[in-house]
Amino acid sequence: MNHILICDDEAEIRESLAEILREEGYSVAGAGTATEALTLLHDSAWDLLLLDIWLPDRDGLEVLAELASINPDGRPEVIVISGHATIETAVKATRLGAFDFLEKPLSLERTLVLVRNAIEARRLRMENIELRRQFSLESQITGESVSAKALRQQIRLMAPTNGRVLIYGESGSGKELIARAIHAESLRSERLFVELNCAAIPEDYIESELFGYRNSAIAGNAPEKRGAFERANSGTLFLDEVGDMSLKTQAKILRTLDEQRFVPVGATQPVSVDVRVIAATNKNLEEEIAKGNFREDLFYRLNVIPFYVPPLRERREDIPLLTREFLRAFGREYGRPRIEIADDAVELLRQYHWPGNVRELKNIVERVVILNPQTQRIERKHLPMLVHRTATRQSTDFSTLQNAREAYEREYILRKIDDCHGNMSRAAEALGLERSHLYRKMRALGIAVREQV
Repeated sequence: MNHILICDDEAEIRESLAEILREEGYSVAGAGTATEALTLLHDSAWDLLLLDIWLPDRDGLEVLAELASINPDGRPEVIVISGHATIETAVKATRLGAFDFLEKPLSLERTLVLVRNAIEARRLRMENIELRRQFSLESQITGESVSAKALRQQIRLMAPTNGRVLIYGESGSGKELIARAIHAESLRSERLFVELNCAAIPEDYIESELFGYRNSAIAGNAPEKRGAFERANSGTLFLDEVGDMSLKTQAKILRTLDEQRFVPVGATQPVSVDVRVIAATNKNLEEEIAKGNFREDLFYRLNVIPFYVPPLRERREDIPLLTREFLRAFGREYGRPRIEIADDAVELLRQYHWPGNVRELKNIVERVVILNPQTQRIERKHLPMLVHRTATRQSTDFSTLQNAREAYEREYILRKIDDCHGNMSRAAEALGLERSHLYRKMRALGIAVREQV
């Protein structure tokens, strides 16, 4: 529900406006003085302020000017009301940030239209602020490893240029994060960052997604669509998994990069664009060129500034920082208090081989947060069994037959628990053991006993 504050010294106007707006579904409060209004504005969040210019204790324009100092980003939209309006007053109010101006006596229809428009404008403004905040956070390269520091240094050096970038790295290693960081520190940061996953779009649609179409060139669709190149004009286009594109599409991208223009599907006139292209791949493009799967000339167009993102297993010292960052992020997302993690749990994560890289770590942290809603401190026992299994393999000493037998039993029990999705009763049944006996066995083998039903 949207919250509206009416500041007017005439009680009848406050009450009649409040009644009308409540019937429209708004939450409404009133204030008869500037002092009362400012107190309410300080104490609560408001979507809209209907502000009379003539107030008994202060000029309404002074209140408008003061709003910016209360909360510049979260301030409400303001519609100024006056029975003695002049063009000069209206201009001054607009310069101070007023959304619009209403003259007394108020027109009901115009008032409701302005209220709806002002609230929608604030919603869009707040959404834009939040998106920029998230983009800024997501663009930060977390880590103190040599490779993380090198990436940050390379981004600072290369981002302000217009050179095309080709990012190499395994799936889940953070190639998109690097692309966003480059855009965030580039001269195009105020413009759009458009992402297109080349591997996720069927071949029949990739051309229209890249270049758009005109005059219903695609049957059953809208008359026209702006493609990724056009939407990214003056900004950055991120082509993820560029190595998965067909040779036909590669040829069209090559021409677009050379000419900085293209013809949308179904159109006759070319569209000119100014786009910085960042591409990413998990393939060895030089090998793909040798196989005839990737154009050599396109490779040289894209590979102006190469970036290599190392897999997580090559920068294990960053795992504690990444883990705690993800815990903070998911704590906020799920409305949880601050969540900490034990040092031995972090060490267990460091020992894991992370085939899915940073994306896998993020998913595991989210899973742990979701499955343990009452837990404020993550322990080893809360971590998934596959993490324990890897640590067990790495720490096994087969110097004796007893050690080998225990290693086999440990692995077998962990596999059964995984097969039963962590359900200890079903795992015990599958192993032919009583549940209490299974717990004793796990403790004897050094397996973390998870508190599961």
